Amino acid sequence: MNAIILSALLGVVMMFSGIVIKSKHAIVSTALVCLVILLLGNLCDTYGCFSISMDLHEMLAFNKFGQFFNTIAITATLLYVLLSGKDIVKVGNYPAEYFALIFFVLCGVSILSAFNNLLMMFLGIEILSIPLYILTGSDKKNLKSNEASLKYFLMGAFSTGLMLMGIALLYGATGSFGIEAPVARQLSNGVQQRAPILEVIGLIFVFVSLLFKVSAAPFHFWTPDVYDGAPSVFTSFMATIVKAAGFIAFIHLFEGRADEMESIWKMLLVLTIVATLLIGNVTAVFQQSVKRMLAYSSIAQAGFMLFALYSRNDMAKEGILLYAVAYSIATVGIFAILIKMKDYTFDGYNGLAKTQPLLAAANTVFLLSLAGIPLTAGFFAKYWMLASVMKAGGSSAIWLIVIAVIFAAVSVYYYFRVIQAMYFKEGNAETTEEISQGFKIGLLIMSAIIIILGVFPDALLQWFYF
Repeated sequence: MNAIILSALLGVVMMFSGIVIKSKHAIVSTALVCLVILLLGNLCDTYGCFSISMDLHEMLAFNKFGQFFNTIAITATLLYVLLSGKDIVKVGNYPAEYFALIFFVLCGVSILSAFNNLLMMFLGIEILSIPLYILTGSDKKNLKSNEASLKYFLMGAFSTGLMLMGIALLYGATGSFGIEAPVARQLSNGVQQRAPILEVIGLIFVFVSLLFKVSAAPFHFWTPDVYDGAPSVFTSFMATIVKAAGFIAFIHLFEGRADEMESIWKMLLVLTIVATLLIGNVTAVFQQSVKRMLAYSSIAQAGFMLFALYSRNDMAKEGILLYAVAYSIATVGIFAILIKMKDYTFDGYNGLAKTQPLLAAANTVFLLSLAGIPLTAGFFAKYWMLASVMKAGGSSAIWLIVIAVIFAAVSVYYYFRVIQAMYFKEGNAETTEEISQGFKIGLLIMSAIIIILGVFPDALLQWFYF
């Protein structure tokens, strides 16, 4: 509860701080202090030190899994602001408002990790989405940013309509907005009763709308244009913390409702996973812009995250937490370096290892993690996902794992194109500004986290079970 209330209050504080504080550097410092307060408040809530108690009428249900994900999301945002805070304030004339919107997004994230009611899920998604529409179009003088914002808004409104239709059908079938299946139907003489067709259709509508939100195929088409058109500093936030929150909502909702869709559920999910891995990886191979490659890469990563939804077991929950950490830190780091580059094409990275050896080394660690190479956090994140599928079993489990491994091998090609450009191609890669020591230290810290989790992945999970 602390995270929801604090993130909303701190968002308001950041809005008014723009009136009082005129220095852009001071605004970044204020945002960092607010994020630390939010992180401490969530940790107190998680481990029972201090929590705000309210009668929520069973609309929110707080558990350690959701609160631990909040900790990951807030920590990743803290690292994001530490690394890219100076770039955020360069986007426009009112930087405090951008940080306020980020706090409102975190409020939506906190609701999505704890909703126990379909209406709360809807509110969480909208509180998360609306600030993103604004952040996407924050570069008002850039036509690509304006176009991306409009496209994102229209696609978001369409998917919201589908979600509301699904919620209406679910309410019509069950008479409740609760996320659990009706108790009376769960067991009848020891046998699971079939859900009425109206409820199944409602679940499919909600399923499709959430696929839009996490940019999974075949509802991914808005992602490359929006990610490419949005200011790069906000793209990294949208593609990491926000995407991970969408998957947490996905798991939270369908953990207890998927069985009602019977064979339709497995068929829909398998087709979605295969299509997402295929479209994301194959299309990324043909990109000439690193930024667009990362946009398609995020679609491919969504395919791996969907394995947690397929498995729906304890290993899947552990895996999605590790995946959220590995993917968020690596992607935030890559985009932080991308923002500093003068040329976003692959050729723009030629010779970066000679001009900026530390940036090239950190970028290599992040890319290796996204590719799932051993001794990085990304390797164990992918391993946990595949192991959860094996544990879940089923007729499609083995060949689904084989397909995932094949596409993981395909992803190595386009990630290594950047590494090849940095180390093995002649060039004089240029940055837009002189790289500060603080920025380099931040990259070193994030690279160290990736490697430490790659060597000791249990460290994160032991903290979860503490």
